[in-house]
Amino acid sequence: MNISEFIGNYKIHPILFIGSGFSQRYLSNSFTWSGLLEHLAEVAYGDKKKYLDLMYKYPSNFEIIGQIIEEHFDNNAEDIQYDVADIVNDLFYQNLKIKNPTSRLKLYIAHRLGELQYRQSDLIKQEIAVLKQARKNISSIITTNYDTLVEEVFQFDALVGNHILLSNPYGSVYKIHGCVKSPENIILTTNDYSQFHQRYELIKAQLLSLFIHNPIIFIGYSISDENIKLLLKTIFTYVQPNSEQAEKIRKNFLLIEWAENSDSDMVFEYDLNLDSKIISINKIKTDNYIRIYEAIAKLNLPVSALDIRKVQNVFKDIVSGGSIKVLITENIDDLSNKDKVLAIGSNKTIRYEFKTISELISSYFSVMEEGNHQLIKLIDNQSTNKDQFIPIFGFSKICPNLDKAQSFKISVYQKLCVCSDKTPERNNSIKQYKHISEILNSNEIARTYKLDYIFRGVWHDILDLEEVKNYLINYSDDRNDSNYKRILCAYDYKVYGNESNNNTDTNSLNLSIASI
Repeated sequence: MNISEFIGNYKIHPILFIGSGFSQRYLSNSFTWSGLLEHLAEVAYGDKKKYLDLMYKYPSNFEIIGQIIEEHFDNNAEDIQYDVADIVNDLFYQNLKIKNPTSRLKLYIAHRLGELQYRQSDLIKQEIAVLKQARKNISSIITTNYDTLVEEVFQFDALVGNHILLSNPYGSVYKIHGCVKSPENIILTTNDYSQFHQRYELIKAQLLSLFIHNPIIFIGYSISDENIKLLLKTIFTYVQPNSEQAEKIRKNFLLIEWAENSDSDMVFEYDLNLDSKIISINKIKTDNYIRIYEAIAKLNLPVSALDIRKVQNVFKDIVSGGSIKVLITENIDDLSNKDKVLAIGSNKTIRYEFKTISELISSYFSVMEEGNHQLIKLIDNQSTNKDQFIPIFGFSKICPNLDKAQSFKISVYQKLCVCSDKTPERNNSIKQYKHISEILNSNEIARTYKLDYIFRGVWHDILDLEEVKNYLINYSDDRNDSNYKRILCAYDYKVYGNESNNNTDTNSLNLSIASI
């Protein structure tokens, strides 16, 4: 079957198990395990051949090679000429002062991989955009990668080390080999793996529960990867290979194996030999990741992973003794809106309204990235102020069947025009400012007028829209402020207002306004 049919059969949100191939696909500063060790050996010894010598002496024993490189790196720190020596040494001594000893090698790794350097091809940008649409249907992520690519793309909470044991599965990134944000937890050497396996039993039990009950999609690994083999060995130590439970697990396992220039979307069974034990899994060999991400994004389950994360957070607050009022009722109208409530009752009477319009506006960019039409549709169920600024053009693109779309388009466009027509002299002076930073740093513009200038810069097509987007995403003040919403709506109109799929252009808006 093809990938859409395969993932469409899921009855629960899948978990992604992400390896180094994923980061290599999207980042220019990413390595395989062997590639990272080769780079570290060159930095430590100043000799490109040293890694080959180590591989000859310890063939494919990456843990021992990592141990040797780390010891040399730390013991000869004064003689090693690496590009960030001062930074690494400063961090090394700072950590010693706070009794958090961390090897220089791991501090170097954290620095080397800390900045995400994205590949700039249009295909890569398109894949990441579709992947962000899929994240609303991802339960959680497990990764052996050190970098923070997964956290940035999925906006999940990273869990490292013992924090894995104290987690909610939904909305979490289990970083089982450590993270650049806490380099002391990076697992690379023989000593690291020895300590890891000592505490792995509890972590393994937590992960096994996820593997048995959820669909697992492996991405960024090859079929020969030891992480995959170790995982399957562990699972089938506890589950009989020919049992009903084993068949359920097999159906849920999907390995995405990269095949250069392949456009295949077909999933097929693959027999994997594990210590003379044959295990069947599902595999797709392809270079077309967009189809995979689209299939996940289109997965339609009764409750979204985002909803479950919210419920889990409420439940966590309840069991921890938080000040949350808990009522069980058959009628949600009995509940007060001022309380944070988990309501359990008849599905005939309970009405679930996830976000207020203000919350939707504050989450505009994540809602748009995920294509979350279920959330946007809730606008039709809420009372709204006719004078309210709502980024309706983008929302109606995601949710074309929004009943209130046309009336909001007219109202928002009219308000934007009115705001633009005020103080013509300001409209003229804005033309000298080509960047938001110039407006914010200008001594000639009063602080109270800076957002006004940014709005006019957007409306009059002076400011670059990508710059405006970054400004709005990183906006740190109150997003309920009318000035923020006005700029957001101007941006929203400029990006989506004239798109043909909105069926609403400027002329039709003006005609609609004139007829009111």
